[in-house]
Amino acid sequence: MPHYIEKSGLKVDAQLVGFIDNEALPGLTVTTEVFWTGLAELVHDFAPRNRELLDIRDRMQAEIDEWHHEHGAVANEPAGYEAHLRHIGYLVDEPADFTIETQGLDPEISTLCGPQLVVPASNARYALNAANARWGSLYDALYGTDVIPRAGALMPGSGYNEQRGQAVFAMAAAFLDQAFPLAGGGHGDAMNYRVVHRNGFASLTVETEAGAVALKDIGAFAGSAERDGKTVILLRHHGLHAELVIDRVHAVGRTHPAGLADVIVESALTTIQDCEDSVAAVDAGDKVIV
Repeated sequence: MPHYIEKSGLKVDAQLVGFIDNEALPGLTVTTEVFWTGLAELVHDFAPRNRELLDIRDRMQAEIDEWHHEHGAVANEPAGYEAHLRHIGYLVDEPADFTIETQGLDPEISTLCGPQLVVPASNARYALNAANARWGSLYDALYGTDVIPRAGALMPGSGYNEQRGQAVFAMAAAFLDQAFPLAGGGHGDAMNYRVVHRNGFASLTVETEAGAVALKDIGAFAGSAERDGKTVILLRHHGLHAELVIDRVHAVGRTHPAGLADVIVESALTTIQDCEDSVAAVDAGDKVIV
């Protein structure tokens, strides 16, 4: 049986009290008295409305159950079922158009479009995998899946299949042409990627057999760096990034005309660690753990 301790008029599980008083608050400017008093005020402010909402839910559920007892399955009388749901307030008319704004949000929530991964806070491996999923190899995704046919000369095999690798290069170039088009020609024609510094301004030049060309949008070049003997070029499109990894010594890079060993793309932008999901936190003990 759980043991409860009274805090500012609330009966709180002893495990939660111990965690808040002895682990969460020490070192903060918030005292235990201020914390529990504030929590009690919130509970007393919102408890009546919560009880009211729970009563509404119970009433609606009872009226829905009664309708099914009288009429059977929804398929027997779909129009009557909808009318009943509207009568009890479960369904309401669509409201007029409106606008709403929020402030103070990170760009990855407010302006950037990308996947958000939700993981239980109680599983560190899930959280780590989700965070690591922010960046991923486009080459690996193309080579290792059936986006490219896995038969005949394109079969992956036990070692690196250069023919399959050439198909990866072609699809990666098509992606780059779409997201970061050149002023002339395409990335499939690239023989070298070179960062040019002039008058304190850096830009990306792509050398092809037809000559050197720039990005169609020169602002798409976000920077470059030398890392472990490789040149990494960072591109940006609608706030999302891709890294061109130039390494002519790499087993893959040496088979690419421009030495493009990989394209690393920004994909899963946000990791949301969920402390309320039933899998993650149910009772006081679970909540203290997470």
